[in-house]
Amino acid sequence: MASTTITSNGTTKRKAANGISNGHANGATAPTKNADDQKEHDFFWTYTEEPHRTRRLAIIKAHPEVLKLCGAEPLTKYVVAGVVALQILCAHLLRDTPFWSLKFWAVAYIIGATSNQNLFLAIHEISHNLAFRSPLANRLFAIFANLPIGLPYSASFRPYHLTHHKSLGVDGLDTDLPTALEAVFLDSILGKAFFCTFQILFYALRPMAVYRVPFTWVHWLNVAVQLSFDYALIALLPNYFSVNSVLYLILSSFLAGSLHPTAGHFIAEHYVYEHISDEARDPENKIPLPETYSYYGILNFFTYNVGLHNEHHDFPAIPWTRLPKLNKIAKEFYDPLPTHESWVYVLWQFIFDDKIGMTSRVKRKQGGRVVGGGNVAAKAKVADWTAEEIEA
Repeated sequence: MASTTITSNGTTKRKAANGISNGHANGATAPTKNADDQKEHDFFWTYTEEPHRTRRLAIIKAHPEVLKLCGAEPLTKYVVAGVVALQILCAHLLRDTPFWSLKFWAVAYIIGATSNQNLFLAIHEISHNLAFRSPLANRLFAIFANLPIGLPYSASFRPYHLTHHKSLGVDGLDTDLPTALEAVFLDSILGKAFFCTFQILFYALRPMAVYRVPFTWVHWLNVAVQLSFDYALIALLPNYFSVNSVLYLILSSFLAGSLHPTAGHFIAEHYVYEHISDEARDPENKIPLPETYSYYGILNFFTYNVGLHNEHHDFPAIPWTRLPKLNKIAKEFYDPLPTHESWVYVLWQFIFDDKIGMTSRVKRKQGGRVVGGGNVAAKAKVADWTAEEIEA
């Protein structure tokens, strides 16, 4: 049975007979640099299946009542409407404020970035059909939540994100994984700092480098509504908004995915922060690796409880308001899992700890599937989806 202790590196240390611990950050002997140095800085390859399906079945068997937690959360639409209104108000108030002023950037960082990160994660919730029972209502509401982000995003996010769930860690399918190019050029302190500063651009552009999703009417509507909204702020409502209003919204989105406390969740969710022994690193041994981490701190208040990430991956159909209850019901399953104590420290450690970097991710060659089916044995360059499957 695993036991846990809080360590100085901000993560929960899990002591188990699987060769995995947080040892490198707590005074334990780290692997020496030798002929295996290249392997030490490679991705963590595994032949095991992703852990969430197995744990989900075990939790359902032990606690069948958790299935009652599934379903749409009515509160989501009101939170989204309030945050959209707040961002439009800020865009109005900053219409005459110089872009390069301290006030403009301070408001964008403190209020704007926090609000747009909230909207990023609202769209994440909505992509799982958790705002309304109707799939169509969720697609349209995601476009509404997209408005303060400044650029069309919601329609494309959904298929890539659902594939991330169904193909966690699968090379060529999970676009949350860094590419080989990123691993080569960004695996240094300066490279990781660059990645953390511009990570929103990597998450936006990387999926298209892995495979393309077909455009549907939802994508076109997302583009049309977003461009019309931006144009209206600039040209149709000059007494209330200006070019600076749109720049405020776009800057808020950039800062939300940059060196911002809430942006720590992007890295905290699936990067491996524990020391992996040589035995566990060898995929032939089929030792499960910790590939999803949860965070239970105060920033979940602003981010739809996305920190409860093991819980979310185990049960994507449970909305944000009920994830804490899932954790409470199935506590014996979640207490032994590694966690992060601080998203800010996650960013700091990612940049400055040479044992953590772009390749600190679990990868698998097989398993999972692209949403909509298709052959997952080969890397998909054009996803094999129908329009109906994407819009469902």
